[in-house]
Amino acid sequence: MIDPQNDVLSERGLAWKLVGESIKDNKTIENMEQLFQAAKDGGFEVFISPHYFYPTDYGWKFNGPLEQDELDEKMFARRGVLNLEGFSGSGADWLERFKPYIEDGKTIIASPHRIWGPQTNDLVLQLRKRRINKIILGGMLANICVESHLREFLEQGFEVIVARDATAAPRHPEWGDGYTAAIINYKFLAHAVLATDEVVAAMK
Repeated sequence: MIDPQNDVLSERGLAWKLVGESIKDNKTIENMEQLFQAAKDGGFEVFISPHYFYPTDYGWKFNGPLEQDELDEKMFARRGVLNLEGFSGSGADWLERFKPYIEDGKTIIASPHRIWGPQTNDLVLQLRKRRINKIILGGMLANICVESHLREFLEQGFEVIVARDATAAPRHPEWGDGYTAAIINYKFLAHAVLATDEVVAAMK
């Protein structure tokens, strides 16, 4: 699961004005929860790839347009790498309804990805060390972090299924509908693009 965090999933999150309609249309939160529950019930390993910005990141000298928006809005902001002060309930925290799945002592939480993909965190290492080579992918944002994770996993030799309605994306007035763009690319790239119900049935 990529970025199961308040800033992209909560109505109080900083990205809600851009992603809220896509989340509602896809029933993204409900579908993410179905995947969490099916994975826990079936004994599958669950991995989280979170997105955090630390105070030192605000010194970056160049950024892409969405990166800059996130930094300007202080999205996914943490007070420091080793500091959890103010974390609980913040935009960087997990969506409350996902906490029982994520904080059960069994879920593997990777270090944060620094831009969009897992090249800058330890997620691939965590998967390789468990000899996992098949991945079910969901989370946020469909056309940014989820697609970036998909592309890197494919380059690393993993087999990847995307749960197409366990994700959502921004609808930007100038840049377009990120979800439509993501689904097109998923169909070209992923080994399968399935509805959450189909994924859950296969897991059983």
